[in-house]
Amino acid sequence: MGRVYNFSAGPAVLPEEVLREAAAEMLDYQGTGMSVMEMSHRSKAYQEILDTAQKDLRELMDIPDNYKVLFLQGGASQQFAMIPMNLMKNKTADYIITGQWAKKAYQEACIYGKANAVASSTDETFSYIPDCSDLPISEDADYVYICENNTIYGTKFKTLPNTKGKTLVADVSSCFLSEPVDVTKYGVIYGGVQKNIGPAGVVIVIIREDLITEDTLPGTPTMLKYKTHADAGSLYNTPPAYGIYICGKVFQWLKRQGGLAAMKERNEEKAKILYDFLDESQLFRGTVRKEDRSLMNVPFVTGDEELDAKFVKEAKEAGFENLKGHRSVGGMRASIYNAMPKEGVVKLVEFMKEFEAKNQK
Repeated sequence: MGRVYNFSAGPAVLPEEVLREAAAEMLDYQGTGMSVMEMSHRSKAYQEILDTAQKDLRELMDIPDNYKVLFLQGGASQQFAMIPMNLMKNKTADYIITGQWAKKAYQEACIYGKANAVASSTDETFSYIPDCSDLPISEDADYVYICENNTIYGTKFKTLPNTKGKTLVADVSSCFLSEPVDVTKYGVIYGGVQKNIGPAGVVIVIIREDLITEDTLPGTPTMLKYKTHADAGSLYNTPPAYGIYICGKVFQWLKRQGGLAAMKERNEEKAKILYDFLDESQLFRGTVRKEDRSLMNVPFVTGDEELDAKFVKEAKEAGFENLKGHRSVGGMRASIYNAMPKEGVVKLVEFMKEFEAKNQK
C-alpha cells in the first residue's frame, strides 16, 4: 500500500522529503557511522544538529535576540504547570477559555494561584473566539493565557487579545509555523511539535529572557524551571534528540518552501478549497463561526451520527485516514497542516462530493 492522505490532528503528516532524508541517514548520519538515534547528545555532531535547528527556527520566525528557544519534553501539557510555576509572581493569572486545552491549562494554574477565566466560548461548544478587545484583565495578573489555535474545535485567534500591558502566553501547538508571527507580542509562545513540525516528544518554548528567573514558586522541581534549560542550552539532561533532529529537517524544508509567508498563502488556499465546499454543500456543514475558522483544523458534520460514521469508514477505505472528530465532539475533522499537500484536500473534497451525491436525503 502506498502513502495515504493522513488528516490526523497529531501525531500528524510530515513532509515526505523529510522522511526520505531521515531514512537515507538512518544508519549513518553524515559519515559518523551511526544513527542520530544512537548518538551522544554531548557529541560535536549532535551539538551541530541542535545549533542548526535553533538557528533555522530563529530565522523562520524572526525571533529577537532577547528571546530564548528551548527544546523540552513533557508536551504542551507539562507547560500547563511550568508556566504558573515560573511566571506567577503575584499568584494571579487570566485565562481565555476557547477549548479543552485552554481549560486544562486554566485548571492546572488554579493549583498554583488565582486563575481567572476572563472570557470563554464554552456556551456554544467552543465554536467561536470571544471578543477580547476589552477584557476585565486583573491589575496584578502575571500574564494572560490563550490557546491560539484550537485543534479540537477548529477555531483560531485572528486578532490577539488586548492584554492591557500584561504578558501574553500562547499555546500555538496546532498553528506553529503555519504563518508569520510577531514574536515580540508574546512573553511566551510554545507548542508541542507533533502537529505541524515533527514527531511526538518535543515541545518548543520561545520565552522572553526577563521571564527566566530563579524566582519560581517554592517547590518547583529543577527540571521544571525555565532557567535550568536556558542556562544549559536545552541540554540539562538528555533531550528528545531524534525528535529535535527531525524538527530541524522540517525547519530546513520550510525555508526551501519560501518560509512562513509562503506557507500562509498555501495554507489559506488549501483551507479555502475545503471551506468553500462546506459552505455550499447540502449534506456537510462546518461547525465554526466563519470569522474564527482555523487554517489547520477543519471540523464538520452531516448532522446525523450514523452518516458521520459511514463517511469516516468509507473515507478510510478510499485512503483518507484519521478523519474522525475528537471523541469529545464527534463528527469529522480534517487537519490540513503544512505537510498536507493541496492535492490531498482537493481529493478529499472530490470524495465528499461523491459521498454527498450517494447519500443525499
